[in-house]
Amino acid sequence: VRKSILAILYGNYVANGTIDLSKTIKQLGITDKQPLLPIEETATLRQLIASRSGVYHPSGSFGQADYMPKRGSHPPGTYYVYNNWDFNAAGVAFEKLTGHSIYQALQTDLANPLGMQDYRASEQKKEFMPESSLGEYAMSLSTRDMARLGLLMLDKGRWDGKQLIPADWVNTITSTVTPYRDIHPDFVHNDGDPARWGYGYLWWVWDDPAPPNAREGDYNAFFQGAYSAMGTGGNFITVLPAFSIV
Repeated sequence: VRKSILAILYGNYVANGTIDLSKTIKQLGITDKQPLLPIEETATLRQLIASRSGVYHPSGSFGQADYMPKRGSHPPGTYYVYNNWDFNAAGVAFEKLTGHSIYQALQTDLANPLGMQDYRASEQKKEFMPESSLGEYAMSLSTRDMARLGLLMLDKGRWDGKQLIPADWVNTITSTVTPYRDIHPDFVHNDGDPARWGYGYLWWVWDDPAPPNAREGDYNAFFQGAYSAMGTGGNFITVLPAFSIV
């Protein structure tokens, strides 16, 4: 669930102006093994965290080359595709702009104040693929430490009476940017399944409004306002505000 955790980390730095989401890839100085196209260099950091950059440079992630559009085929901001290049570039941008490694920021900004019991920055390691110079900031987290992050999000960034992450940022990253019908590749639509997940900023967001006659306990009512971090290997941090008490 590395991407959603990165989104949480962004919050304080966006709020204090350290991170400017309007900066372009060119302004950020992000490059890769293959030259980026001029149109790709105009993509903004905001578009990266929405996975709408229009940059289709190979990331080396398993299976993604099979469905990635042709380079230059979609202008930045116009098309969503689940794209690890965007996610990895967002990690590079975070480290460039803040001067902190993602792993150390997770330690100081979240793990320490949340009292995480198992996370150690020194035990984390990025993974690099031959196709790209941008590393995947893989994370090793225990279930109980992931639960702390879910509770932090549920309580709008507050923990033990302190505002660790701005509440408006929690709302921003868990609001729909891309509705489920516009998610690509198509197999992510979950057509035929009652689950309908759109995308916010590095978080999956429930996108199936309950009908007016929805009753407590109905599937749609249960998921109203829900959002989820969905990670490799069936790892999830899913928050269900409609049926949660803090």
